[in-house]
Amino acid sequence: MSVPLIQQIRVGAYVLSKRLTRTKRYPLVLMLEPLFRCNLACPGCGKIDYPATILDQRLSVEDCLAAVDECGAPVVSIPGGEPLIHPEMKEIVEGIVARKKFVYLCTNALLLSKKLEQYTPSPYLTFSIHLDGLEEAHDKAVDQKGTFKRAVAAIKQAQALGFRVNVNSTLFDGQAPEEVADFFDFVTDELKIDAITTSAGYSYERAPDQDHFLNRAKTKALFRDVFRRGKNKKWRFSQSSLFLNFLAGNETYECMPWGNPTRNIFGWQKPCYLLGEGFTKTFRELMEDTEWDNYGTGKYDKCADCMVHCGYEATAVEDTLSHPLKALWVNLRGVRTEGDMAPEIDLTNARPAEYLFESHVETMLADIEGGDNPSSPGGAKKRRAAESHAA
Repeated sequence: MSVPLIQQIRVGAYVLSKRLTRTKRYPLVLMLEPLFRCNLACPGCGKIDYPATILDQRLSVEDCLAAVDECGAPVVSIPGGEPLIHPEMKEIVEGIVARKKFVYLCTNALLLSKKLEQYTPSPYLTFSIHLDGLEEAHDKAVDQKGTFKRAVAAIKQAQALGFRVNVNSTLFDGQAPEEVADFFDFVTDELKIDAITTSAGYSYERAPDQDHFLNRAKTKALFRDVFRRGKNKKWRFSQSSLFLNFLAGNETYECMPWGNPTRNIFGWQKPCYLLGEGFTKTFRELMEDTEWDNYGTGKYDKCADCMVHCGYEATAVEDTLSHPLKALWVNLRGVRTEGDMAPEIDLTNARPAEYLFESHVETMLADIEGGDNPSSPGGAKKRRAAESHAA
């Protein structure tokens, strides 16, 4: 089963309770980003384009668990940077599991073999391993040879110890659909991973490689081609059937960024994991003060090509609850890969992009230079560089 039954029940009950109380906006998955530093420099990622002083910051165990309690989402995804660099990641994961939240610890797996002994298998813990294709494609995506083999070896080791393991695969322009299908076959049939999380690459404005991000038309065409090759196969996805249907161009969805709120060293990030347009000190401020209607495809230029799960999975979940028979039909019959696509959102009235990265960096650097300040938006503590690099 791609998602554990206990997780389906808990998350379903949580969502139902929100609908019964007519709560319009609520979180499904907390994106807990305790540090930006990474041991890779992937050309399609803009997460590490910060001064070293900021890369040396991290959230403490107390910061992380307070964010989990404040947000209340039933699922916590821990991306980065590379989370396993954090010297207190074991304590963070243990604290979240003790709260009976479902943890997806995202990692490139380069440190996983070394760190596995620190963790205990649990239905509440899944290692989500970044793999962007078979060996040649993955090593090219992360710009370092040998990473695919190390990740595969770590996956097998984790499975042998009884851990749940997913793969997280980002697709970029230029990837051949038959190669993606071969990769999905490999992780399903040979690696026997529990589930695949797949997404179209988001065009991070700070990423070194700006030439291989997919626009929405290319995203839909690529996923249709991939899913067409997956007919009658047993690929297991961690995402809802209607989100996969959306990737293939069969749904016209609007983004619901509050479904996956982000807490990182700057604070609570407005409006989503992919865009840092501002930060608040509290989750409540994030939910109440963010001008949500200013963001999303058709509303903001930076969102024009986005079809990423951190914005659209929550929409698909809402649609699943509103139209369960439609979701069941897609689940049973598979994603439609032929025929007309759903109407596209009009982009002509989107407001121009604002570029705020430098101002956020300047504010954070001023906070750091002013000393440890627990009330600063990020709540991050100043660390010695050597300590921050602990692995």
